[in-house]
Amino acid sequence: MKPRYRSMLRKMEVRESQIPAQATAATWSLYILRCRDGSFYTGVTTDIDRRFREHAEGRASRFTRTRRPVVLIYQEKCGNRAQALSRECAVKSMGRQGKEDLVAGGPAAGRSKRQKRKKHGSVMPPG
Repeated sequence: MKPRYRSMLRKMEVRESQIPAQATAATWSLYILRCRDGSFYTGVTTDIDRRFREHAEGRASRFTRTRRPVVLIYQEKCGNRAQALSRECAVKSMGRQGKEDLVAGGPAAGRSKRQKRKKHGSVMPPG
């Protein structure tokens, strides 16, 4: 995650921790859409049904507007806005395989595209 976004999220978390629980009653969710061309779109919202309807009608984002129809393939409750945005950044930093694993509930669900797998190469004999 870029330092600028990390700093912004930390400040947001501090502000939201100072707000009483009743004032932050809306639960934020992360969602992933699969577009017509097979690409993924990741976003956050407090109302997944409304937001999906906006995507389906072409009113939500420029990215999905030209890639309709879209299908909701994943959703996850995140708590407050800062937690949802933090999770969105983590998911967006995943590679395609990581996102597919997350949707399928597989073992690499948390791996970002920057976290490379260790390659087991051949061992050179001493000498």
